[in-house]
Amino acid sequence: MLVGKDRILQKEFKKFRAYYNFTPRFCTPGEGHEKGEVEGLVGYARRNYMVPIPQAETLEDLNRMLLQECQAYGDHRISGKESSVNEMYEQEKHHLLDLPAIEFSNIQTVNGKSDKYSTVIIDKNRYSVPTEYAYLKIRAVLKVDGVDLYYGNKKMAEHPRLYNNNQWSLDPSHYLELIGQRPRAFASARPIKQWRKTWPASYEALLARFCASKGETKGIKDFIQVLLLHKKYNNQDIQAAIEKALKANVSCSDAVFQILINSLEQPTPFSSLPNWEILPTPDISVYSQIGGAI
Repeated sequence: MLVGKDRILQKEFKKFRAYYNFTPRFCTPGEGHEKGEVEGLVGYARRNYMVPIPQAETLEDLNRMLLQECQAYGDHRISGKESSVNEMYEQEKHHLLDLPAIEFSNIQTVNGKSDKYSTVIIDKNRYSVPTEYAYLKIRAVLKVDGVDLYYGNKKMAEHPRLYNNNQWSLDPSHYLELIGQRPRAFASARPIKQWRKTWPASYEALLARFCASKGETKGIKDFIQVLLLHKKYNNQDIQAAIEKALKANVSCSDAVFQILINSLEQPTPFSSLPNWEILPTPDISVYSQIGGAI
């Protein structure tokens, strides 16, 4: 930023300007009156969308709420205008350039190498990769809110982007197979310790049952087989299967997996042959019930 309205543009902003074919117009620092309409809309958004302070679980939820508020503004009729904001936009749209079919991709790529922790250091933060890719050269694609990691042309991992320093983004699934070979390290492994802070209480109950039934080492190994289901199945479906397994008093990963696939299986519709004498339809649901000392 130079004196007055002069600027030295960043490389990425030049790309953005060229991609959408517009001419930027800069204002003097501290002179809000040069862009009064913009300042007015900022004040309107603050008073109407930020008071009271909105509550949201995640940044994505907050953005979704604010987008709905902004879209609802389209029905607003500005004082002194005969048409609503949406109606005026439809009139003005014919004078605007069409947007490109593909959005501008504001990304950066950097090269790195995974270390003995199976992590890659990017912007002073660590992001995990599967343990079989330790000590290999990795290419990282940096987006505003995420980091994608590639080995050659294969995408190995994706993480939410971290903005502070010396933080670790660890995907537990990257380490489960290795921990399964060293079950004594389960309780002290950093990825597992982080995950246990957020996973449901039913996971702890199932782990305790496995250890009580098989002993600590074999119980942890079998429990890791349940955790590995997260590589393929939805979190909510796995949690529901675990809760059913606890009610059924089961103590092995195979039974949990069977409960899971039974809950996801779609029944195959069938109809009887015409003019064919049939027996009453049997009740086969009992075969899907798992219980006892399994």
